[in-house]
Amino acid sequence: MTPRFEDILDAASRLEGHAVQTPLLRSNALDEAVGGRVFVKAEALQRTGSFKFRGAYNRLSRLSAGERRRGVVAFSSGNHAQGIAAAAKMVGCPALIVMPSDAPRIKVEATLGFGAEVVTYDRYTESREVIAERIARERGAVVVPAFDDPLVIAGQGTVGLEAARQLQALGVQADRLLCPASGGGLMAGIALSFERLSPATRLYVVEPQGYEDHAASLAARRPTRVTAVAPSLCDALMAPEPGAITFAVNGPRLAGALAASDAQVLAAMAFAFRHLKLVLEPGGAVALAALLKDPPLEGGVALVIASGGNVDAATYVRALGS
Repeated sequence: MTPRFEDILDAASRLEGHAVQTPLLRSNALDEAVGGRVFVKAEALQRTGSFKFRGAYNRLSRLSAGERRRGVVAFSSGNHAQGIAAAAKMVGCPALIVMPSDAPRIKVEATLGFGAEVVTYDRYTESREVIAERIARERGAVVVPAFDDPLVIAGQGTVGLEAARQLQALGVQADRLLCPASGGGLMAGIALSFERLSPATRLYVVEPQGYEDHAASLAARRPTRVTAVAPSLCDALMAPEPGAITFAVNGPRLAGALAASDAQVLAAMAFAFRHLKLVLEPGGAVALAALLKDPPLEGGVALVIASGGNVDAATYVRALGS
């Protein structure tokens, strides 16, 4: 089932009082750096430190009583894991998360802190989907995908709903929107919101270099898997292929796909700290990195989605030194 704009409105109603309405941040230094006006949607300030809580709560709040007893299983490098763990605690159901063995420790500890179980796997030799499905069968649990689920996408779409309404309240229309992408769930939800509320805005996904599956998929006009040659600092954005549902939404609505290197991402994290006073993880900074890499805006308006801030100390120190 493909989600609709009306599903995002319904998700917004369900999330009211549970999710944070995150601000749009401005910086004169950022405007000057890119030659236009930039608004940064600070989802790093969301509950659990990323936008993922929105989709997780929208999905888990709809579980039946029996499903809540049996619990949920998810797979994630960290942000979806934390969102699911926090939402499960709020609705009163057990949660098990399949996480890569190289996930940042800060994300693993936060997931455990919400009371979820964690099972690790090798992301290069094992399938997290296979592991999650096996555990779910054994427990009679519900699998909650990180992005390819209509209710998850609808929840993530409230980021776009909020941002579009915030811009409208300021009397501003964004010429372009840049959004980090892994499996494409956040972009899909935002695309549906902006199609209805700001159809003239050009939408771009931004990916880490080496994990440009959306760029390949847009060129092929179908979901296309890529094989990365090396790991990325953007651990949250290492999905090798867009989702079937997410690409069905994004394919006809995107203006293009951009990419940023690890070095550019580190520089963007430092820029966000110095000029926005905002802590971003690598994956959360990739859209800002792409904007800083390819100015100018020539007087235009850009909306940048800063999707998460769950960064380990060593990586952040490295960023601040860049």
